[in-house]
Amino acid sequence: MTGSITFREVELALPGLSDDARLPIGDLRVDDGVITQIGVVDAPAGEVVDGRGLTLMPGVIDPQVHFREPGAEHKEDLESGGRAAAAGGVTSVLEMPNTKPPTVSREALLDKHARAEGRCRAHWGFFFGATPENALVARDVEDLACGVKVFMGSSTGTLLVDSDEALEAHFASGSRLPIAVHAEDEARLRALAAELGGQGPLDVRDHPRLRDAEAAVRATRRAVAQAERYRRRLHILHLSTADEVELLRARPRDGLVTSETLPQYLWLDERDYERLGTRIQMNPPVRDARHGAALWKGLRDGVIDCMATDHAPHTVAEKALAYGQAPSGMPGVQTLLPLMLHAAHLGHCTLPQIVRWLCEGPARVWGLPSKGRLAVGADADLVLVDRRRARLMRDADMHSRCGWTPFAGWTLVGAPVMTLLLGRPVYRDGEFPPDVYGRALRFSH
Repeated sequence: MTGSITFREVELALPGLSDDARLPIGDLRVDDGVITQIGVVDAPAGEVVDGRGLTLMPGVIDPQVHFREPGAEHKEDLESGGRAAAAGGVTSVLEMPNTKPPTVSREALLDKHARAEGRCRAHWGFFFGATPENALVARDVEDLACGVKVFMGSSTGTLLVDSDEALEAHFASGSRLPIAVHAEDEARLRALAAELGGQGPLDVRDHPRLRDAEAAVRATRRAVAQAERYRRRLHILHLSTADEVELLRARPRDGLVTSETLPQYLWLDERDYERLGTRIQMNPPVRDARHGAALWKGLRDGVIDCMATDHAPHTVAEKALAYGQAPSGMPGVQTLLPLMLHAAHLGHCTLPQIVRWLCEGPARVWGLPSKGRLAVGADADLVLVDRRRARLMRDADMHSRCGWTPFAGWTLVGAPVMTLLLGRPVYRDGEFPPDVYGRALRFSH
């Protein structure tokens, strides 16, 4: 980590700005991977970047991605997923454990860290996967994992913790790692499958009925109860329902329970099943527009702490299979920031809100104090964006190995033009400079 870079006369997305604040224009200097000056830099050092007309933000933190390595590298791996992240202005990712084999041991975590070194173009953290039998193992992997991932409902892969006894064992284990839950109630999912399956052939438009809002609410309520009983940090992944927003709104905002939502739930709704077919299929599902409106409100009100993508790539051929055979999940790590910049362009949110939801919020939730903000002494993980640049989303421009996006054909206003890891450009206008890679994240649990 060497060298310096200085941004001149750039719009600065500084922390603490009110939601409707006008962003100040100034300079920012980086030395040896750390932000050293903000405001007026009299003696610029290293490369000098003319920032006029551009906005400098903290690098985006995506706290939920599936990079598929090991075991399903034909969909994605740590190299291709990292490239997609960098192209989207994402500088840190937290990667999920439902790989093949699943990440359920210290050895599996060590293997993933070794695979990421010198290949992943984003900083990384890895989740430890919960099983009904391994609750106590979490205490032995606190130096290697960002959190414990619990699948309360069957989704993808082999991990499932659906009984009250197994769930309680993880909350009671004494580990300092936060617990992140995929909150869908397995008993409810099975009952709905039996009930609706007996009514005749189903297609993808039935997906929200098979995994209804009640399945999500029941699981979230169970997880919150365990968190409160054992005072164990809980994060609700991919919040998808208005009902869960209200459940969380009713409890104290004490930091014990946090949550995230996804851009898919804000931009897509049940009308898109006809157009996208099984490409829109994911768990929990995209629902009717009422839920999307409530999630927007939850973000603006601070009930929802941050955003993620649940980047879950599958090949075009796999997603083209008939409903019931096609896997659930869609890619998103490259399109998160462009979608939210476009939301600001349309007036749905502001730049300070985007920084809070995509940068500051994930850093706070996951214990990354040197990430997610433009401040002297903070890590220089940065993204330079052109808020006026319009880009047509095309499958051919996606760096994920799966090679497609549900937002193909959309023209989005606002685009990353340069992404930096510790002050070194890892992506610049379509190019990936050599020898710039991420590092293992360190968490203050």
